[in-house]
Amino acid sequence: MTDLARRCAELIRDVPDYPAAGVMFKDITPLLADGPTFGAVVEHFADVARRAGGVDLVAGMEARGFIMGAPVASALGIGFVPVRKAGKLPGPIMGASYDLEYGSATVEVHPATIEPGARVLVVDDVLATGGTAAATSSLIERAGGVVVGLAFLLELTFLPGRSMLGTRSLDVILSVD
Repeated sequence: MTDLARRCAELIRDVPDYPAAGVMFKDITPLLADGPTFGAVVEHFADVARRAGGVDLVAGMEARGFIMGAPVASALGIGFVPVRKAGKLPGPIMGASYDLEYGSATVEVHPATIEPGARVLVVDDVLATGGTAAATSSLIERAGGVVVGLAFLLELTFLPGRSMLGTRSLDVILSVD
């Protein structure tokens, strides 16, 4: 385990039965409140983008993907694409529905924010079932972008998230069994 992964593990809090019975929610707010660790996570994700040969945009999924992705885009001096829950963006939009461990949802994006051929890094806090990440990747590709990689703070390895992402490049700071 890397030093960054160890620091993250110490700061992520487990909340049982949230948002539904049987779900163990991973609360990252203590990590976000720790400036040096949060800064190190942002820099790690920026390095993922640099190793990918550079990116044009960072995409983050509502809501914690906004928190993780926007500072990465800022650190790289590039734009950020918010991937929103259904009904939160004015049109025209593109949407994709998916299942998660406690229900189903739809995400949407403004396709005009993604230029054809734009290289996009997808950033989020947790890779669980992979539905949100797969739907987001699909939306970016349908809009004409190229997903050069996905970066997550935490992966729940007991869920099938990784298998939902095909052969896309994946970076995870901390894996939890």
